[in-house]
Amino acid sequence: MITEKENFLRLLRGEMPEFIPRYNMMTWNFHGRPFPPVKTPEGYDKDEFGMLRTTTEESMGGGFPVPGIVLLEDITKWRDVIKMPDLSTVDWDAFAKRQYEGKDPNNPKSVMIGDFFVTLINWMSFTEGLIALQEEPEECYALLEYLCDYYCEVLKKCIYLFKPEILHLVDDVAADQMPFISLETYRTLIKPHHKRLADIALDNDMLITMHCCGKCDSFIDDWAEMGVTGWEPAQAGNDFAAIKKKYGPKMVIMGGWDNTGPISMPETSDDELREALIKYVDEFAPGGGFAYGARVATSMSKEDAEHKNAICEEIYFSYARDWYKHH
Repeated sequence: MITEKENFLRLLRGEMPEFIPRYNMMTWNFHGRPFPPVKTPEGYDKDEFGMLRTTTEESMGGGFPVPGIVLLEDITKWRDVIKMPDLSTVDWDAFAKRQYEGKDPNNPKSVMIGDFFVTLINWMSFTEGLIALQEEPEECYALLEYLCDYYCEVLKKCIYLFKPEILHLVDDVAADQMPFISLETYRTLIKPHHKRLADIALDNDMLITMHCCGKCDSFIDDWAEMGVTGWEPAQAGNDFAAIKKKYGPKMVIMGGWDNTGPISMPETSDDELREALIKYVDEFAPGGGFAYGARVATSMSKEDAEHKNAICEEIYFSYARDWYKHH
């Protein structure tokens, strides 16, 4: 019988899986961050570049820059502020041990790296980062190229340490209803660095997936050109019908569930949720190119969230997983 891992890798290779696999970004990935954050006296996490991070209950554990503290105020001064971390000082054995903690060997090994747009925005603040991309594109490119040099070395080391099957590029270049940047800006300033990482992965026989939230289907042709064969979380609002028609199983939709929409609200009844989950599977499963990724992400109590997500799990095992055997 085919393993969970091989079934998913088969999916990413554009082949028909034996069963519909699930996708879970948070438990599969080896993070490309060899330097653990340092805790400041104020309780913030300081990363290897000097940026301070915090989190809130509303962000569901996701980190973001401490409000009011900007690491890079002037893009033309980035050489004075942003310094490449010294990878020769990394305890790679300790790094590898941290990365393997909690990992299930039955899942694919995936290295998550490549957040160029998000990093620029985090360093400069959202408004100033967008202005810099428009007013100083050469400086932005130079900074991101410098960052990419670092990411490339980290990726190569991760390949040596973990022998990963997947490179998981991660860069949120879109909002809920439209991209943050134009396709031209992406192609000129961001894509070349994604492609450098993708080329390393392809040279090492790895598959490539992309994490991008929001309305980002306008970038999919460029991702496919780089070798990307899977995209998550594929949030509602993208033209999934057009994507499936054009790419079929060659661009796996890892998700596609409306995890922040009305059906994921706490007041939705259990029966309504189950009905919507079945409709979701019936829409995305035909022809392959689909990994089940239904979870709720709206604001609700921990108990409500656990209950709703338990229903998502129930429908996966009772209906979605063996869909191809019955249809």
